[in-house]
Amino acid sequence: MKIAVPREIRAGETRVALDPESCKKLVQLGVEVAVETGAGSAANFLDRAYQEAGATLVADPASLLASAGFVLKVNAPQARPDGTHEADLIPEGALLLASLFPTRNLEAVKRLAERKVTAFSTDCIPRTTRAQAMDTLSSQANIVGYKGVLLGALELPKYYPMFMTAAGTTLPAKVFVIGAGVAGLQAIATAKRLGASVTATDVRPEVKEQIESVGGKYVGIDLKQGASAGGGYAAELSAEDKALQAKLLAEHCATVDVVITTALIGGVFAPKLLDETIVKSMKPGSVVIDLGADGGGNCALSKLGETVVVNGVKIVAPLNLPATVPTHASMLFARNLLNFMTAFWDKEGKRFHLDWADDILKGCAVTHEGKVVHGPTLKALDQAQGGKA
Repeated sequence: MKIAVPREIRAGETRVALDPESCKKLVQLGVEVAVETGAGSAANFLDRAYQEAGATLVADPASLLASAGFVLKVNAPQARPDGTHEADLIPEGALLLASLFPTRNLEAVKRLAERKVTAFSTDCIPRTTRAQAMDTLSSQANIVGYKGVLLGALELPKYYPMFMTAAGTTLPAKVFVIGAGVAGLQAIATAKRLGASVTATDVRPEVKEQIESVGGKYVGIDLKQGASAGGGYAAELSAEDKALQAKLLAEHCATVDVVITTALIGGVFAPKLLDETIVKSMKPGSVVIDLGADGGGNCALSKLGETVVVNGVKIVAPLNLPATVPTHASMLFARNLLNFMTAFWDKEGKRFHLDWADDILKGCAVTHEGKVVHGPTLKALDQAQGGKA
């Protein structure tokens, strides 16, 4: 089986699905690896490093994909500048492993199904202990939380830490983190390391101990209904609990310097948590870092991928933050893919073993044998077609 690693064509993408280190380990398993020329250059992995790892370089992406039995990518297949689509270049019956975010990329999913591609999405991998090493959501969210705090420090017209100087003392900035998943916990820890006074909230009260363990002070509400969707994900709140949450956010946002939002429903879509009233209640010079931008944004006033100022409050909604740390982001992403591949690799037969009894494989499969087999994606397709699917 030949594994193909194309260069990512998403605008602004600098990551690559396989770094030379993980490439070498796959080659040692007896896997034939082909990499598109220049695929890793934006992440500082040069072509010669892949050659030294045992990979073959292919200049033409169409030829690369045409010969593939298994394709490794960072993003879902996309339309190419020449009018073709990456999904249509993948051979029928081939396998694909990428962070597809299938409910966000329905067109790509439909094309993959039509091509009879067996596609696995790493963001759909069940969040179990066994699957942790394959979880690209976590490895990339860690980067998002870290970079989000640094963006806040750059935009805030104050110091994060307290400074005692001959001219007097400056008090530490107050940072409020909304959401305590992987990105939120990393944001709390990073802001604390930089000397800020950090508070955080989450609709899952069971994360209070985790927030405190990384240096934050937990603030929360007593929910009328449970808000955990399992697997470390938050569920959507009831109308009554949303009102309680909005009251808490309004009161707390008005007292802080930086608000960092990281909330996603099911790890995919961002609920609107900060409305215009909350933003206008914040102090002039304060900053909102909307880390839910890739999922649609947590702030109603965010302009995705842009920075806007409303009543003296700066709202930053960055997209694809992992691409701003491409070397480490690619290295971690590649290790996740390597762990997935090796978990199901048949060393004797030198092939990928499709074990449909395995909960990981079954949970992250999106298309197989011409059909969409992922429940949430089927539902999204049905809704997109007006319930006629």
